[in-house]
Amino acid sequence: MHHRLTLAAVLPEDHPEALLIGRAWVPAANGPVPVVVRGDGLYDLRSIGRTISQLLDLPAPAAALQAARDLPRVAALSDVLANTDPHQRDATRPWLLAPCDLQALKASGVTFVSSMLERVIEEQDC
Repeated sequence: MHHRLTLAAVLPEDHPEALLIGRAWVPAANGPVPVVVRGDGLYDLRSIGRTISQLLDLPAPAAALQAARDLPRVAALSDVLANTDPHQRDATRPWLLAPCDLQALKASGVTFVSSMLERVIEEQDC
């Protein structure tokens, strides 16, 4: 997996102009932190929102993130990527997490509707 966790492999071609957010486990914060990619670094967004869900619920999330200044630097993005592989992780340094936290996620696919109906029926039977 490590060979896929490089700046060239994970950043979109337009990354210098893009607004890229995510989550990282930050040992110094003792938990997950919403982050933004700026240049070659990850920056802590907790002063704007403590979760990705809170950030996305802002009236104008992109404008709020673009206007944010003096955000604390978490680490170099390349260092965090290198530490994200769970088989090679140093638990004293930050690593990336899935970007979703409190958002409601819905699955899709051929079995989604039948699975959902089965769950509703099971709930009614209890």
